[in-house]
Amino acid sequence: MKCPYCGKTEDKVIDSRMSAEGASIRRRRECLACEKRFTTYEYIEEAPLMVVKRDGNRQRFDRERIKNGILKACEKRPISMEKVEEMVDEVEKEIRRRADREIKSTEIGNLVMEKLHDVDEVAYVRFASVYRRFKDVSHFMQELQKFLE
Repeated sequence: MKCPYCGKTEDKVIDSRMSAEGASIRRRRECLACEKRFTTYEYIEEAPLMVVKRDGNRQRFDRERIKNGILKACEKRPISMEKVEEMVDEVEKEIRRRADREIKSTEIGNLVMEKLHDVDEVAYVRFASVYRRFKDVSHFMQELQKFLE
């Protein structure tokens, strides 16, 4: 590690601590040349996860899109922001566990529907109606029948 004060590369680590989330490590270092102290952080470099859309296009995974979809489905429902964040976290963990570098958008939608199904029936039906792109009321009723069973 290059000292930010003198530019030398010889240093020693005085203290290492993991962040609260476990996503990074904070290291306190001391330069052996000028004896000044500085802090560095280490993060895991994740390979970008790509989402394959229905039309075949690919785009980077964006957890905010999942969150926005869940928020729209849960609008005016008694669901806390903590619960929404928890669902988003669970979906993201499952996506990263399943996928290597790419995942189909349909898989993501199904995961979100599973989470909503367990939390709130109305939010589930709202999300399903947009996600499944019902063409008419009969398709919508078929989905409701599955849910009621």
